[in-house]
Amino acid sequence: MDKAQVIASVAGDLNATEQAVDAAIARATTLVQSMIGSRTALNLSPVAGADAQTKALEAIAALGAARQAVVACHEELAKDHRRLGYGVYAGAESKPGESSRPKTTGEHRLRAV
Repeated sequence: MDKAQVIASVAGDLNATEQAVDAAIARATTLVQSMIGSRTALNLSPVAGADAQTKALEAIAALGAARQAVVACHEELAKDHRRLGYGVYAGAESKPGESSRPKTTGEHRLRAV
């Protein structure tokens, strides 16, 4: 494999990891929604399943921390990529499935006004 192929392989694995963590977060939030919906459908007290729901929310928090770590990994790999002189991008201009929206950096949060 040449350098470009090695870099593309790591980039593909990084992208797959990011997608897997996002999918796990989405799946876990669906679980919490399901738990709340089923409790309501069965006309059960909010106390029923509260401990299990708390554990599911703890898992979501842990997945959020994992996502932050993967994003930090991505940022470090990008720095290394530039520092080693391989340029800013090592392949296609956009990732598979990515829209043509402008690229952003850093963390952005929604806020109420």
